[in-house]
Amino acid sequence: MAQRRMFSMQIVDTDAFLDMPLSAQALYFHLGMRADDDGFVSNARRIQRLIGAADDDLKLLAAKRFILVFESGIVVIKHWRMLNTIRSDRYKETLYQEEKATLFVKPDGAYTDHPADGATPLLPPGAPMATTWQPDGNQMEPQVRLGKVRLGKDRLDKEVKDIYIHSTSTGKKQHKGGVGGSADALPPQQPESVIVLPLNDGTGYAVSQEQCQEWAGLYPAVDVIQQLRNMMGWLTANPTRRKTRRGILRFVNGWLAREQDRGGVHQQGRSRAAGASGAMEDLQALHAALSSGEV
Repeated sequence: MAQRRMFSMQIVDTDAFLDMPLSAQALYFHLGMRADDDGFVSNARRIQRLIGAADDDLKLLAAKRFILVFESGIVVIKHWRMLNTIRSDRYKETLYQEEKATLFVKPDGAYTDHPADGATPLLPPGAPMATTWQPDGNQMEPQVRLGKVRLGKDRLDKEVKDIYIHSTSTGKKQHKGGVGGSADALPPQQPESVIVLPLNDGTGYAVSQEQCQEWAGLYPAVDVIQQLRNMMGWLTANPTRRKTRRGILRFVNGWLAREQDRGGVHQQGRSRAAGASGAMEDLQALHAALSSGEV
């Protein structure tokens, strides 16, 4: 099965698609990436749970006819043949022949489950879905060349441009990139996570430094880092109450908002100050009593 899939702006840039929630759109892309060479997906429910999408997202894709759902639970991407065309020597036919035998193909290449508008039955089982194009070179080249062509163009564009970075230590300009650039030109590193909050699916949500800074501005009375540690401890101790990937940010903001309402670190500071003041008064009273011989 191919490891790369194609999507078309003719489908995903329509109002029908963009009007759906982002979770439903993401589910469509995940289904497309995991479909077999005929566009069939056998574990749509599992994929839905894996990415934290709701049942309504899958139902919405079916209601809007972006996917077709069979009684067996198998789904097929409706516009699959419009998006992905695979050479016959690399095509692997779907295992779900009974479902495939019920489908028809519209003149534009889209699947349909009823013969209408000039739709014709799919090719007999075993007939490959192939292109008329055949390469002149090595037949063992990777399955989809578009990705490498695109990556090669992007890499060439980066190499052609000269990027200069001001060094904060020397004040000199250091050359980065360029054709034949030095090995010192390293790609930018991804920001490291400050903490990872456990989720209910066994994975974790990585909190970035940028998010911590944003929360610190929203909740100035709160020690955000310490409260994130408290959250991690609470989620670790209560595995049945862990949150989904979609709900974890609501959980974090609710926790921080409650801490802000309680006064956060300032309230804690006042409590410590009050405690220290009381202890000092007690110490002075004891000293006075000792001096007067009362004790």
